[in-house]
Amino acid sequence: MFDISSTAVAPTAAMHVKNAKGEFLYDADKNPVRIHVHGPGTAAFAEVEARQTQRHFRRKEENDGKVAVAAPDVRRIEEAEDLAAITASFENLGYGGGKLTGTDLFKAVYADPALGFVALQVRKFVGDWGNFSGGSATA
Repeated sequence: MFDISSTAVAPTAAMHVKNAKGEFLYDADKNPVRIHVHGPGTAAFAEVEARQTQRHFRRKEENDGKVAVAAPDVRRIEEAEDLAAITASFENLGYGGGKLTGTDLFKAVYADPALGFVALQVRKFVGDWGNFSGGSATA
């Protein structure tokens, strides 16, 4: 009999960040620039999904039962908060002169419209369960 638990995914995985041209990024010492994220099977990810659902229904309720879309600036901030909540750490990645750390750093990077390609990569990465399977720690 096959033990399905042998295919369980890891709670986190590291994504090698690419620039807007699709080239992998490295720091000055040739270390990869990576973002470690919580996967789709984690409590952190479930909390973000619940928050997104609550926002959807709140907007619908506030709009007399009709679907309502957030303004672009509001959506960017909400997305930055969501991605920051599923980010475990940045590796070899700073922003704004290195003054920010932790969640503040994550939110700043994800909310910067000029760095939208980073948020896009993270969204895509966490949407693929295979990135969290054994031997798939980077992409």
